[in-house]
Amino acid sequence: MFKKICALALAGLLIGCRSTSVTTDSGIYDSISDIDEAAFEAPSSFRVGVLLPLSGDAARYGQGLKQAALMALEDMNNPNLILQFYDTMSTPEGAQEAAENALKQKAQMIIGPLTGTSVRAISDETKAGGVPVVAFSTDSGALQNSVYTLGLLVEEQVNRIIAYAAGRGRRSFALLVPDNSTGIAAARAAVKATAGSEARVVKIAFYPPKSTDFSEIIRQLSDYDRRTGGTNREKNRLKALAAKGAEESVDFDAVLIPESGARLKSAAAMFGYYDVFSPQVKFLGTSVWENTRLNRESTLIGSWYPAMSRTHNAYFNKKYHALFNEYPQSLYAFAYDAVALASALARNNPADIDAAITTGDGFVGISGMFRILPDGKNEHSLDIIEVTRSGDVVVDPAAKKFSAALPENSPESAAQAYDAVPPMIFGKDKSEAERLIFGRTLAGNYDYGAPADGQDNGGGYGFSF
Repeated sequence: MFKKICALALAGLLIGCRSTSVTTDSGIYDSISDIDEAAFEAPSSFRVGVLLPLSGDAARYGQGLKQAALMALEDMNNPNLILQFYDTMSTPEGAQEAAENALKQKAQMIIGPLTGTSVRAISDETKAGGVPVVAFSTDSGALQNSVYTLGLLVEEQVNRIIAYAAGRGRRSFALLVPDNSTGIAAARAAVKATAGSEARVVKIAFYPPKSTDFSEIIRQLSDYDRRTGGTNREKNRLKALAAKGAEESVDFDAVLIPESGARLKSAAAMFGYYDVFSPQVKFLGTSVWENTRLNRESTLIGSWYPAMSRTHNAYFNKKYHALFNEYPQSLYAFAYDAVALASALARNNPADIDAAITTGDGFVGISGMFRILPDGKNEHSLDIIEVTRSGDVVVDPAAKKFSAALPENSPESAAQAYDAVPPMIFGKDKSEAERLIFGRTLAGNYDYGAPADGQDNGGGYGFSF
């Protein structure tokens, strides 16, 4: 039956949220404006509006998410679950119109949309209608009660990798982050994760998000001029040959770089140029490192990063490839999990859908355990991956169940923990950076040089929606 579903869905039956709709024996509706309302009266059905960018700039992501949703629908084999697809056209306006149509056509839950701007565009109307949203955005600022996401948030990735590194003796963390919302979120998560512990964030360096030249900012971050006593690189290497180890080491033992591709490789090479190497300094990443082959990057051998559970998602990757002749983006697994969640709701028919969605025990998804929190955020059970010369290997598997949620350090508690000795800031105005990260400027007042030139607050990287 799945091949039949795919043939219908991928042959262009879906015209968009302003078009007409047909029902098939598969449990799928492709939206129609002049639909007979009686078709939506079946009392046992649980109707889910799936809002995806099936046209426009993000269409390739939307199509991949739709294919994953269809996989889940087939695997769940739940006759009570009805999916109604709507095209957001990759715009907030399209998302708003799609949500209006989904509500008119009696959706009891909405899956999607993809981006934070689209989530914001629909949230007032969905909340007024009492319909919960499970989106894919990684913009935590768009989330609230009854507006949730399954997207892998920067905060939980940073929490996982900082906790793992600190548990293995790393105490002084440096951050090399883009000067945008992702970089601020990573820095905020790192200081909150270390507040009240023996570990500390000692330096935060910001770079223009589209930059591939890290020479100046890493020179400052590594304090290279002071460590080498003002000598040039060639003289320093000659000295090192005569007296190995004479140089001072850097004042951090781990550095987090939430970057991928050419920029990650360029940054890693520049750390090596300024004599910062593993294992004295452990390089840490986020899940976007999975998008880059790293085992040929000597500086990054032995590095760690978090990723969705590989044990669980092997099935998903294999089946997706068999059906669609391509391997899925990691993002697509969230569509599968969202449909699986909807199927569980359809079977249990809870009186309070929001309470069922945010159950503390969580759910087992195609990429491991996950749970959705009342504030709209989520937690995933993440593997820790180590980069080795023979490839990436899992060194700390994802947990099989969630522990009781621990109280999270607030921005103010993090500010209090760092008031006496704030982290050094490079590449951005100190006061502005502290306000964005801690919610206010810190009491400590240290002069550690002028910020790097070339500010740029735009752009992004990886899967940031």
